[in-house]
Amino acid sequence: MSKPILPLIAAFTVAGIGVALFKVLHLPLPWLLGPICACLIAALAGVPMRGIKPVDEAMRTILGVAVGATFTTTLLISMGGMWPTLLMIPVMTGCIGVLGVLYFQRLCGFDFATSYYAAMPGGLQDMLVFGEEAGGDVRALSLIHATRVMVIVVALPFLLVWVWDADLTNPPGAPATTIAPDQLALMVFCGLAGWQLAKRAGMFGATILGPLLLAALLALTGVLQHRPPAEAIWAAQFFIGMSVGCKYAGVTMGEVRRIVIAGLGFCVILLLLTVVFAETIHLAGLAPPMETILAFAPGGQAELTVLAIIVGADMAFVVAHHVLRIFVVILGAPLFARWFERRRKI
Repeated sequence: MSKPILPLIAAFTVAGIGVALFKVLHLPLPWLLGPICACLIAALAGVPMRGIKPVDEAMRTILGVAVGATFTTTLLISMGGMWPTLLMIPVMTGCIGVLGVLYFQRLCGFDFATSYYAAMPGGLQDMLVFGEEAGGDVRALSLIHATRVMVIVVALPFLLVWVWDADLTNPPGAPATTIAPDQLALMVFCGLAGWQLAKRAGMFGATILGPLLLAALLALTGVLQHRPPAEAIWAAQFFIGMSVGCKYAGVTMGEVRRIVIAGLGFCVILLLLTVVFAETIHLAGLAPPMETILAFAPGGQAELTVLAIIVGADMAFVVAHHVLRIFVVILGAPLFARWFERRRKI
């Protein structure tokens, strides 16, 4: 019984040390980046670690409630004006797919299925399922997508501070002691009920989108009047950061040399594409630059939602673009994969 628990204890301990070090060194986002970096280093050192999947998923519901609670009628009306930038999401996704397949297949030597599903900036679990069904290398896919999320989530906070002087020290919410108990209970209800209803309906991103929709409905009707407290969002950051770092547990030096380095090279392509699209949108006057970077950066939906909450970005804008990206990838990935495969054989 003790053996499966030891990797869990190790993960919590390492993640906690990461938070403490980031706080002592006054580095940004200690509750998110501290666990990511500490667990990554420990994993590369051979420390066995694991998270608790149901708890990780439950933590994501907090972010869904946090976003949904910000919805107002004015905000919903403003979403109608997002269509010019929303149309750019499929274009950027297509560019990522083409460049990614060429990069992974021609330069890195991966087979087509692995190259294609490694390039697609969708949800990790969905890309692993699609990739496995297509005969791809599941371990390579897992490490490449973990690297994509890690690099973008670690790089963006420093970019936000450096370019826009964003304040990442702001508390992400009010203290729990200042929020009425009935509001706290309502948030718990939105998180759990929204998650389970979305899961039963087969909705992608159920852990975030289900609570988001239910919380938005209650916020628009005036029933829900607060975002989740700071303590809850810090807890969500901690578990999400630990989960990202733990994905490297068991990695070998051979995998680091072949797979992780390939993933790092792909991250350079992704960051360059993000900057190009964000700058184009900014020069066209379609959206503010900071919101555009957060909306178009192809990182994890949960991780980028955390960043948007902390810097006070337009939540509707950021979330709408990420939902569309995941939607395009999940629905389009199998179709485009077949088309690419046919073209490759011609």
